[in-house]
Amino acid sequence: MYDSVKLGARLGAAFLSCLMAFGVMAGEKPNVVIILSDDMGYGDVGSYNAESKIPTPHIDRLAGQGMRFTDAHAPGPLCHVSRYGLMTGRYPFRKKIQWKNNAVIDEGRMTIASLLQGAGYDTAMVGKWHLGFFEDEKFEGPLRGGPADRGFDTYFGIRASTDIPPYFYIRGTKAVTPPSDYIEANNTPGWTNIQGEFWREGGIAPDLKLAEVMPRFTEEAVSVIRDHGAGDLERPLMLYLAYPAPHTPWLPTEAFRGKSGAGIYGDFVHMVDHQIGEVVDAIEKAGMTENTLLIFTADNGPVWYDEDVEKFDHDSSGGLRGMKADAWENGHRMPFIVRWPGKVKAGSVSDATICFTDIFKTLADITDSVVPVGQAPDSESFLAVLDGTQKEGEPVRGPIALEAGRGHFMIRSGDWKLITGPESGGFSKMDKAAVRELPHQQLYHLRDDVGETNNLEAEFPGKVKELEAALALIRNTE
Repeated sequence: MYDSVKLGARLGAAFLSCLMAFGVMAGEKPNVVIILSDDMGYGDVGSYNAESKIPTPHIDRLAGQGMRFTDAHAPGPLCHVSRYGLMTGRYPFRKKIQWKNNAVIDEGRMTIASLLQGAGYDTAMVGKWHLGFFEDEKFEGPLRGGPADRGFDTYFGIRASTDIPPYFYIRGTKAVTPPSDYIEANNTPGWTNIQGEFWREGGIAPDLKLAEVMPRFTEEAVSVIRDHGAGDLERPLMLYLAYPAPHTPWLPTEAFRGKSGAGIYGDFVHMVDHQIGEVVDAIEKAGMTENTLLIFTADNGPVWYDEDVEKFDHDSSGGLRGMKADAWENGHRMPFIVRWPGKVKAGSVSDATICFTDIFKTLADITDSVVPVGQAPDSESFLAVLDGTQKEGEPVRGPIALEAGRGHFMIRSGDWKLITGPESGGFSKMDKAAVRELPHQQLYHLRDDVGETNNLEAEFPGKVKELEAALALIRNTE
């Protein structure tokens, strides 16, 4: 006869597991707040660059209260691809991303929101989606395939950047007000055509002013936090706040103009920092600080050229090479800070190499959630780094791979990095004639050369072949 005590214990454990899955024991799970800035440089934040000309006291305070990662990477060097990897734990090059009039994340593809929704969380998103809707310029009736259909209980935000029309707010699956007005294109003298107060012409909703979008999102995020804190707190909160800044148009309000040493770009970054401070203060006022895992990062590198560095004596790259869209480090190595009181050591620094895709399985580990086979294939948990149990010198994950432009792929394995092309693959300016004289591939040893100044491709052909094979394996398997 089966031991009745053992049977009772197993049934009890199964029942307990079910309770946990439905959030009954949600008090043991942390709230999760992810704040994503847009087009912010590794060297813009003071805690990453002591020479930064931009005040970022609130982000720096988070770094002092948590863990600052020095080698964290976006899964792509552009807005939409970076967000796809963050949401799904899957490299964006595995899917041909066409976000206009198309929902990029397929139905049935899990997201970090649906993962936590299944773990008993209330899930909310505020801000820039940029992963498409079916018929995303349909202003009457529902916009399907967006946040509300991919794991978020509530959503308030915009389709894409505040320089890509039509400009209108979305709540849930519907346009709040259709973009029935029209706005002319704008550029700022003294900057390139993708910098400054730049936006494209197109439709705009009467209730949307471009300079008010970021503060409006802060108000909404604060409201989500306040309402959650005023509730019974039986279910934890997951909030994803995706600011469309400091992406163009750079529109600092009067209170921030002239307050940095890096022109209107620096002023706008300073304003982003202030908005983040308001959200962090709301978490504190709601009594949620001690049980909230907060992640701050940015989606890709900045639009900041060499001439901007010379003009303002501000290095947005923090010593890295390149800018937004590049396969070079400043295209995808991002500031990445995690604050989790009682779990993450305050003022700690990690040089672990991680990718945004890894957030997925880290949250799965934290919430004891099972990730089905085929979901989040490019994600590895870095929970052991956060709680201090990672063994010294042991890597968190295998190689990181990403795609830039012009057919350039990047693979990073340990200290070695291979770029499968002769140039940046992105926005960095290079003389075409000079590019034709360059080796067809680039190999760097980042521990010795984080600025990617010394191409070792000719000296280490064996390492090139090794990384080529590793990249082919990653690209051909999932």
